[in-house]
Amino acid sequence: MDLVAGVDSSTQSTKVELRARDSGRLVDRASAPHAHTCWEPPVSEQDPQTWWEALAACFAQFTEADRARVIAISVAGQQHGLVLVSDDGEVLRPAKLWNDTTSAPQARDLVARLSPEGWAQRCGSVPLASFTIAKLAWVLEHESQLADRIARIMLPHDWLTWRLSGAHVTDRGDASGTGWFDPAANEMAADLLGLVVDDPAGWLSRLPEVLGPDETAGQITDDAASALGVGDAVLIGPGTGDNMGAALGLGLKPGDSVISLGTSGTAYSVSRTPISDPTGAVAGFADATGAFLPLVCTLNATRVTDTVARWLGVDPLGLAELAMAAAGSSNALVLVPYFDGERTPDLPDATGIFAGLRNDTTREELALAAHDGVLCGLFDGLDALRAAGVDASGRLHLIGGGARSAAYRVRAAALHGEPVNVPDDDETVALGAAVQAAAMATGRRPGEVAADWPLGRGVVVEPPSGANGHEARAHYAELRTQLSMPGTG
Repeated sequence: MDLVAGVDSSTQSTKVELRARDSGRLVDRASAPHAHTCWEPPVSEQDPQTWWEALAACFAQFTEADRARVIAISVAGQQHGLVLVSDDGEVLRPAKLWNDTTSAPQARDLVARLSPEGWAQRCGSVPLASFTIAKLAWVLEHESQLADRIARIMLPHDWLTWRLSGAHVTDRGDASGTGWFDPAANEMAADLLGLVVDDPAGWLSRLPEVLGPDETAGQITDDAASALGVGDAVLIGPGTGDNMGAALGLGLKPGDSVISLGTSGTAYSVSRTPISDPTGAVAGFADATGAFLPLVCTLNATRVTDTVARWLGVDPLGLAELAMAAAGSSNALVLVPYFDGERTPDLPDATGIFAGLRNDTTREELALAAHDGVLCGLFDGLDALRAAGVDASGRLHLIGGGARSAAYRVRAAALHGEPVNVPDDDETVALGAAVQAAAMATGRRPGEVAADWPLGRGVVVEPPSGANGHEARAHYAELRTQLSMPGTG
């Protein structure tokens, strides 16, 4: 039985799933942490070598027999990060990650130079500090001595694909989060790159080739095959961004939507047509199948509840139990969880705030407010998608590490006021990468493979009786509006 490997290279770790090429049946999975990280907001940087070490560590956990049966590998990676590589293959500086907000001034300058409407029209998104183009502008301003040494500009998944295949390539899904790719026209936008560099035509050669959903990056190199312990004929897929991988792993259909609870939070849906939102709330990304993935991202998700759990002297499971015990509380305690600034709304310098604290406020109510604060920001994201013309009338999927929490599940259904689907497979990013790898191995399109695999099945969580979701969201919206007003962030 031939196997394919799907890789999820996230901020904190790498996960790999081995699946049967034809049926999608899970054969084995492994994970390894990322060791070399600097996360001291507003700085968030990582040595790309840690991604490679973690990938090799994952493959080392598989049996020799299973590694020998792997015929294709694809990587879905954290979006937006900036990796700069010299002509001889040296990484010139630590990668700036999506949640590094040092580039907020550069993002504001880029928007001012073209206007929000101009950016939305040209690349589907209004760049924020997280976007790769703002990070490149920061490097060229603060570390200008590197400019002449930059031979290749990559996203995190591009760098891993390059290490695997030797090909400097990307896909349209992840490229659509850079700020220099037009997902509607399916091409690099030299005029946008020209807002950062003096010779955009010359710099285009430093960007990766954008592969289509059914194109391969090539065959694995001898060095990579040896490092992973696989055969020398393994095909390498184009890879994609983590959100695009998750959409593929869910078999997402137009109308379906997703809330993903990880280090960051995302809300997104599949669209057959390109979406542009001049407000900047919705990023008009492409997906991994040839369609589009309009998306809203928040910086603050499960790290918020991890932090509140630490304050209360419990672990995340204990915090969830406290929150569940307070679900019927009448105390309108609200948390706007901008602990590390925020991406949506664009408030990189904001801080979190509790409102409604009283002398009789309980630990349970604090725990509930923490979960609701994270979720309310993401339901605001779903509202922004609808306002931008996205159909989000179908099933709502709750995924990511936070989806394992009973409190997040129940409160998501309560705030939504409708059933929420929690997929049985909680590694949807790696699963989506495996779908892409299977497509490369069989010569089919990823969407065709996804239709044949049992994707998106899960547990349906109903809203609890007497849920106060509408009231909780209204309290949150009132406080969030005050924070978003000029002079209050």
